[in-house]
Amino acid sequence: MVKPAGRQKKVAAAPDPHTEQRILDAAHVVFIRRGTAGARMQDIADEAGVNKALLHYYFRNKNRLAEAVFQGVTSRIFSRLSETLGSDAEIEDKVRRIVAIYIDQLSKTPYVPAYVISELNQHPERTKQFFESVRSPGAKGPPPFLLKLGEQIQAGVRAGTMRAIPPGQFIANIASLCVFPFAAKPMLCTLLDLDDRGFKAFIEERKTGLPEFFLSGLRP
Repeated sequence: MVKPAGRQKKVAAAPDPHTEQRILDAAHVVFIRRGTAGARMQDIADEAGVNKALLHYYFRNKNRLAEAVFQGVTSRIFSRLSETLGSDAEIEDKVRRIVAIYIDQLSKTPYVPAYVISELNQHPERTKQFFESVRSPGAKGPPPFLLKLGEQIQAGVRAGTMRAIPPGQFIANIASLCVFPFAAKPMLCTLLDLDDRGFKAFIEERKTGLPEFFLSGLRP
């Protein structure tokens, strides 16, 4: 007589990286469109074409999903910027690279400045996550790229080739010059009578002219 087989223990399926990425891509679209506060898990599930239970399986709750999206958005551009600032390249070369990184990325994703600022204002806890995107996890003190930039500025001042400027002001100035046209696109297009094609040409002009404009302000 054959004994009935015992109840088989279910083994949980391994997470599928393709499904996880599809959920992240959908969350990215929804969070950008509605903001974290206005987004619903059902909206994200619908965008991804999956059921809501699958979202909870991969990310447990909306906050974890929002953190993952924020990390992806910030690391996409700020990791490249911090790597450039912390490199051994000369200041002049760094300025040209930074302008190119900002303008190339923001031309593709012009919503990033508004999204990041909104997230940091509405969710102060994102600040820690933001800094983790530009320095090693667990690192203390100023980010290494800020120290490196400060050393280079001081060396330029001693050599008589550069005016003194705090590294924080350096970064704030160049970031503002790069980001403002994208944040103020509707105003600029109205003021300068630009359509989308005209705005693109305007940005390309800044990409070539802005580095020299910025560098001229650093020279004594």
